[in-house]
Amino acid sequence: MRIQLIIFMFLRTILNTAHRMVYPFLSVFARGLGVNLETMSIIMTLRSLVGAVSPLFAPIADKRGRKFGMLLGVSIFIAGMLIVTLRPSLWTLAIALMMAMIGKFIFDPSMQAYFGDRIPYHKRGTALAVTEVAWSFAFILGIPLVGFLIDQFGWSAPFPVFTLLGLIIFFVIWKIIPNQDEHHEPASNLSQAYRTVLTSPIALAGIAIALFASSANELVNVIFGVWLEDSFGLQILALAGASAVIGISELSGEGLVALTTDKLGKPLALTIGIIGNIIAALLLPFIGQTQTGALIGLFLFYITFEYIMVSHIPMMTELIPSARATMLSMNVTGHAIGRAIGALFAAYIYQQFGFLCVALIAVAFNLLGLLALWRLQIGVK
Repeated sequence: MRIQLIIFMFLRTILNTAHRMVYPFLSVFARGLGVNLETMSIIMTLRSLVGAVSPLFAPIADKRGRKFGMLLGVSIFIAGMLIVTLRPSLWTLAIALMMAMIGKFIFDPSMQAYFGDRIPYHKRGTALAVTEVAWSFAFILGIPLVGFLIDQFGWSAPFPVFTLLGLIIFFVIWKIIPNQDEHHEPASNLSQAYRTVLTSPIALAGIAIALFASSANELVNVIFGVWLEDSFGLQILALAGASAVIGISELSGEGLVALTTDKLGKPLALTIGIIGNIIAALLLPFIGQTQTGALIGLFLFYITFEYIMVSHIPMMTELIPSARATMLSMNVTGHAIGRAIGALFAAYIYQQFGFLCVALIAVAFNLLGLLALWRLQIGVK
């Protein structure tokens, strides 16, 4: 299990880099395609909304097995990257981002269910934190490489590379994951899995936490590259460097989860994370008056958000054990809808009212997340 956790950490780093590369280079993609920021914001919104259909595929991992779900997700990712490789344009980029989102949202719950089947709950926070290091590695390792490719060869240069890497991911999973899975009994009634999740108050509260926290995060995600470029004139490689700072903060957050979440208990750790993210969002516009202050503020914002997310996932793996993959996929839907909300309004709020308003609305979403967590704890008791 330790070796597989490390392997999946690196495999997910590739998938997460493809997912995250749009954020720091949003203006760069817009200029390369000859469109405005609002158009890119709409594409980001559509990408998140498409991710919301992942529950249509989630029961596949409960019925056909975790390996099948992971391979299906990677196959869709490869197809999306290949489309832009063959014909770079605004429309193929939009299609590729949506296909990559669907692929990721099939792959991630399948992988999390695979480890959830095998790792005891009291150790699961530490174990899944290892795979979540992929989020920070995407910014630390992946985004600087993407920035180099874009700077040297243009906006579409990363897509052939991701196509090839996707094929490698498929091969590795095919080889290391067994076809026969004695840890998982295939579900016979898929509709029952949906009903179990959708009629559970604690499951719905858990999904609501994902929705509100992701809405808050996406408001800053979509805008931070534009904000840094507008405020300090950062160019492509400098934006990649700023992304690496965010990656380091997320790595720190994942390390904190590995050290503390199982000991504190998932709900308490989640509460600490949400309150910390509220404080960071409030600080960000004020300490972000200088480039150094902005990077420190982003560091604090992303370390606390990562602590939220990585504490949240192991808690969700145990809410509905009988429909674990479906539960995790519905949780992903909460994230997708939240990100769609944040992406839809981020550019408009920033351009009309400024970054301070973006931060304050992020605080409001986090407060709603705290309310949902309180409701979940009441339901568990």
